[in-house]
Amino acid sequence: MTFSVAESSDLERARRRIFLALFTALAVALNTVEVLLPSPVPWFRLGLANILTVTVLLLYGPRAAWAVTLGRIIVGSLLLGRLFSPGFFLSLGGGAAAVAVMTAAWKLCGARIGPVGISCLGAAAHAAGQMLLAWAILVRHDALWQLFPLLLLASLVTGVLNGAVADMLLETLKGHPAFAGLRDAGRKNSSR
Repeated sequence: MTFSVAESSDLERARRRIFLALFTALAVALNTVEVLLPSPVPWFRLGLANILTVTVLLLYGPRAAWAVTLGRIIVGSLLLGRLFSPGFFLSLGGGAAAVAVMTAAWKLCGARIGPVGISCLGAAAHAAGQMLLAWAILVRHDALWQLFPLLLLASLVTGVLNGAVADMLLETLKGHPAFAGLRDAGRKNSSR
């Protein structure tokens, strides 16, 4: 059976939407599980859902990374009953800062920066965004910033680990037939 060009294009758009929905659902699941795990420091999480954000950014481009991140934050907050709580706004601020910095790095550096570098930049931006929002809406005290170096160090460690996992996931996905046309498709899809 052969497909026309229009049918092939429609099939590719449908496949992309399905995979983005799956990536978002996986990000929500990882985020929900991670919230339920004990945390050594308040507000500190491993950021496992960011593995999927980095993967989607490199496969499909910035618009898809924004969709996965915002979907994860909103749906995850709804599931956990935390929508419009201070934690929701901290997550939203950190996630927005992370995706903005990762997207800028991806656009500016191109192939010179890989998943680990993008993940580290995103983790640092996430920590900075959360600290700035925590200072602005929760604890307006300059001593709060004394926690920032510790949180930044921890976020960089998790950024390296999450970036390494995202790199392995990308290699696995790029070898799968469903992703055969996406070798460097993230660059092509950045305008969508």
